[in-house]
Amino acid sequence: MEQQGYFAGLMGGIKSLCTGLKVTMREFWTPKITERYPENRKTNKMFERFRGQLILPHNELNEHKCVGCGICQMVCPNDTIVIKSEMREGEDGKKRKVLVEHVYDHGRCMYCMLCVTSCPHGALAFDNEFEYAVFDRTKLVKQLNHPGSKVQPKK
Repeated sequence: MEQQGYFAGLMGGIKSLCTGLKVTMREFWTPKITERYPENRKTNKMFERFRGQLILPHNELNEHKCVGCGICQMVCPNDTIVIKSEMREGEDGKKRKVLVEHVYDHGRCMYCMLCVTSCPHGALAFDNEFEYAVFDRTKLVKQLNHPGSKVQPKK
């Protein structure tokens, strides 16, 4: 009886070993997908859905789509976005809210994309850059609107 249990355990161990070797040999022959970073910085492409850093895209005329409504600031759970806007008189004589400063703290962002999806004008997006390592955390706070930029006129 004791011998039978011994051999059953031995056969179970051999079966388990063969299963592990089968998985190992299958993975040994699959093509390698490891990227050689940082050697491939210039050719490295990130995935389409990768979320790098929040950006406020500007066109060639230094215009953006942000009207300074503050919805992105309100929905951000970490208070990553701070918008400063003021009321100014436009060319038509009406007072309108104008974006003064759009500040983004990359160090506090959790990449939930609530700001991008909630923006009614489609002014925000995430880029595909991924190298943002810094020694000083204050360098992670960035102003998204360029100096002298203005809102794109409606078409």
